[in-house]
Amino acid sequence: MRRKVVITILVVIGLTVISGFCVWSFWFKGKKVPTFRTVPVKRGDLVATISATGTVEPQVVVDVGAQVSGLISTFGKDKHGKVIDYGSVVGVGTVLAKIDDSLYAAAVDTAKAQLQQAKANKISADANVLQMKAKLLDAEQDWNRAQKLGPSDALAQTAYDEYKANYEIAKANLAAAEAAVEQAKAAVAQAKASLKSAQINLDYCTIKSPVQGVIVDRRVNIGQTVVSTTSASSLFLIAKDLKRIQVWVSVNEADIGNITEDQPVTFTVDALPNQVFQGRAGKIRLNATMTQNVVTYTVEVNTNNDDGKLLPYLTANAQFMLGRRQGVLLIPNAALRWSPRLNQIAPESGQTRHAHADSPNRDSSGGSDTVATSQARGTIWVEQGKFVRPVRVKIGLTDGTLTEVEGDDLIEGLRVVIGEATQETTDGQSAERSPFTPQVGRGQRQGQAGSGGPSGER
Repeated sequence: MRRKVVITILVVIGLTVISGFCVWSFWFKGKKVPTFRTVPVKRGDLVATISATGTVEPQVVVDVGAQVSGLISTFGKDKHGKVIDYGSVVGVGTVLAKIDDSLYAAAVDTAKAQLQQAKANKISADANVLQMKAKLLDAEQDWNRAQKLGPSDALAQTAYDEYKANYEIAKANLAAAEAAVEQAKAAVAQAKASLKSAQINLDYCTIKSPVQGVIVDRRVNIGQTVVSTTSASSLFLIAKDLKRIQVWVSVNEADIGNITEDQPVTFTVDALPNQVFQGRAGKIRLNATMTQNVVTYTVEVNTNNDDGKLLPYLTANAQFMLGRRQGVLLIPNAALRWSPRLNQIAPESGQTRHAHADSPNRDSSGGSDTVATSQARGTIWVEQGKFVRPVRVKIGLTDGTLTEVEGDDLIEGLRVVIGEATQETTDGQSAERSPFTPQVGRGQRQGQAGSGGPSGER
């Protein structure tokens, strides 16, 4: 009996030892030791820019249209005798195309005939006026004689009344004849206007270049019918001077306040990836556009194209120069975004829990256990044993990757924290946690800051 009790006690003790060993192994094997990822403060040059995309546009473009409807019969020829086409160089008055003018020529002939008829009517009206004047003179003389005799035995009353009536009728006929002359004059003027209109339409059948330039686009073919409505049909697009080129750049509303007139701009085009072009910011167009709730403004960038390398409508990647710094201290932007937990801050650094909670730079995205930075002034963190301590800095220009900083405690080579890596003590080997593993209780900007860094990271 005693032997069974002893055996039972030994079994319980063994199970307890085994359980304790398992708990100890699980605890220490799964224990995570935090380490910090750091990079050195470097001294170098910095160029701050605003990036945007745009389109290369001719500075002056003339859209040549048709002002009459009809069939395109022929194209004109350029100064080299070649048929007008894409890229043709044209001058003022160069014939670009001709529209079939049969109907318009017939309209001109009709208008000429109507003018001749109106002129003939005018001549007839003038002659009628002379005739009416003669009749009036004859009637007036008869009436004057009748008035001298008066109704008497020598002149019957009926004859007296007839002379008076003839005189009044003659005056009325003369007035009507003179009115007919004026009507004939108006008809002549109307016929002249109709002829002029018909002649203009006939002339419009020959489409000429209004400017000197290069054909950028030809939008019709021979045999195609063009229809002129309230707005002229577009047939040719002429760039007046391809040496004067603009880049129309779409700038986000968040950046438009940093764009000023005559600001230096550099840009590249995919067609010439190894060449950087120079330009200057011109007008900022106030008619903003909204696409998917994003407001953009168009900025005209003026540039020189004497070599003709820039072709119309190329896509340009522009950089607006905001500022340039030489020989300044630089840190990656991740160093300004990263902030530690309270238990990672060195006690002697002066960062108390109360100050941490009341800090005006508190991170709005990471919760109550983070310390954030402001834009004008910021805080970076450096290692101090197992902890980190803050270093106050003034923030200068940034190029989106690196930021200019100043501070009394800053020196070149000082290693600043940009993120956190976690090692697991497994069989004496350490393995860094994947940056894609979610960090519970940490803000999103910390995960972004800790996901990468420049060379020199450890």
